[in-house]
Amino acid sequence: MKRLSLLPQQCILLMSCLLVALEAVPIDIDKTKVKGEGHVEGEKIENPDTGLYYDEYLRQVIDVLETDKHFREKLQTADIEEIKSGKLSRELDLVSHHVRTRLDELKRQEVARLRMLIKAKMDSVQDTGIDHQALLKQFDDLENYDKTRHEEFKKYEMMKEHERREYLKTLDEEKRQREESKFEEMKKKHGDHPKVHHPGSKDQLKEVWEEADGLDPNEFDPKTFFKLHDVNNDGFLDEQELEALFTKELEKVYDPKNEEDDMVEMEEERLRMREHVMNEVDINKDRLVTLEEFLRATEKKEFLEPDSWETLDQQQLFTEDELKEFESHISQQEDELRKKAEDLQKQKEELQRQHDQLQAQKQELQQVVKQMEQKKLQQGNPPAGPAGELKFQPPGEHKVGDAPKHPAGDDQPLPPGHVQEPAARTDQVHP
Repeated sequence: MKRLSLLPQQCILLMSCLLVALEAVPIDIDKTKVKGEGHVEGEKIENPDTGLYYDEYLRQVIDVLETDKHFREKLQTADIEEIKSGKLSRELDLVSHHVRTRLDELKRQEVARLRMLIKAKMDSVQDTGIDHQALLKQFDDLENYDKTRHEEFKKYEMMKEHERREYLKTLDEEKRQREESKFEEMKKKHGDHPKVHHPGSKDQLKEVWEEADGLDPNEFDPKTFFKLHDVNNDGFLDEQELEALFTKELEKVYDPKNEEDDMVEMEEERLRMREHVMNEVDINKDRLVTLEEFLRATEKKEFLEPDSWETLDQQQLFTEDELKEFESHISQQEDELRKKAEDLQKQKEELQRQHDQLQAQKQELQQVVKQMEQKKLQQGNPPAGPAGELKFQPPGEHKVGDAPKHPAGDDQPLPPGHVQEPAARTDQVHP
């Protein structure tokens, strides 16, 4: 039942929004009020309610993801388009092993809770004619989720190979041969692992019975095994409970400490194993394995004598033609990005030119204003002294050169009350 898988990828947008909201810093703080509110400092801030039926699970996932430094940095640098498109959810495959383990445990617990709710709802509507299949149609929105994961994984592998080949092109012949030898050595080292049992076979289940459950392999009992691994006791083995059965097999091939082992590939291998068992055992295709379906599968010949299981390193994940098509698509995207970058550079240069032009006009205007102010000061203010102080003349005093001119030969001061007669006009006619 895919809807109940509730993988963290499916609620990444909500988690991102909540994380951003929780990390928001107030723009304005009245510091005069901070001291007066010191008594509430230790109180827990109540988170906003999302209104979702898996709200508590969502918050627990956020708390776990916040402990992973890599994912937190990616979230802080991601833009809203990356979050909305789901690209950020791919980073969940790269979180640390203990974070992934904790997320899987939270998912299992939430699935168990929802299983109980569905069972209760089914029991309550049993008499109304609503059957099991009709109820499961509520979860059609995740019908193609596994298919999408396979496609994304294939792109991931092609991108790895593309980047490897591009890197080799940058090396000289000697270094290139050295890198090729190292690559082949890593492949060989990764492929050197113990035999992987066919998922869902008797040998595989007996190994879990012995190593994980600590029971005597000679006393293996399918019914007891089913009840042991029906962790939530709802009468079904769901997808998560099935995937947990493959951990021992995956540990034979993948180790997070080894450079040659890719944990993204491990999760793809886990998905393939679960899909295979579901196809073999889940008769009514409801993505749940009942005890009856499980016991019936143990009676088949394939349970006792299964075909050998091919791991990912034994398969061709893509062809050369598919890789060329993928690289062509990448090249096209790079051309588009390059064109956008060139357009943005041109826009930047044009904006810079306009900015420089405006700055020049601004400086020119400032210069004109400054000259006008200087001219106004020179015309309206009295002269300044040596120290810049203003020099005012007492009334009646004149600057040298500005004194009134007297007629020639009349150097004596006139007596008080005497009015000087005007000088005779030179053009006056005498009789």
